[in-house]
Amino acid sequence: MADPITTLTASMITSLAFQEFVKSGAGELAKKFTGGAIAKMGQLRELIWNRLAGKHHAAAEAIEKAKAGEQAGIDTVATLLGVELLDKEFADQVQAIAHEINAGKLFDQSSMTQNNQDNAKGWQTKVEGGTAYIGEIHINEKRSDSQ
Repeated sequence: MADPITTLTASMITSLAFQEFVKSGAGELAKKFTGGAIAKMGQLRELIWNRLAGKHHAAAEAIEKAKAGEQAGIDTVATLLGVELLDKEFADQVQAIAHEINAGKLFDQSSMTQNNQDNAKGWQTKVEGGTAYIGEIHINEKRSDSQ
């Protein structure tokens, strides 16, 4: 079985590091992560910044864009981080912190209740990130009997 620490990609790590800038405020972030995990995000950003600063000419601009919540900046930081993760010692450090952040993620434990009657269908979902396409699509066309 794969070790969960090694399964975090540069993109996932960068998303965790800049999570508080992507979310719409500290209140939203506090609903998703523990206080300890949020503190680790700052530590992870600092570790990434210290590694990238001076090594890559695009790093400073990319980090500023990432702090502004811009996806292009986050993607650039992820690409640069991917190169730096080739250094095993640095990769172990970064992935350990990212794993701690991921472990501090709060999971929605709420329940959902739905009562359907008369052959009705209903869908209940909890979607975190991404796009969910849920339900059925029926297209009823009027048929013409004349040919």
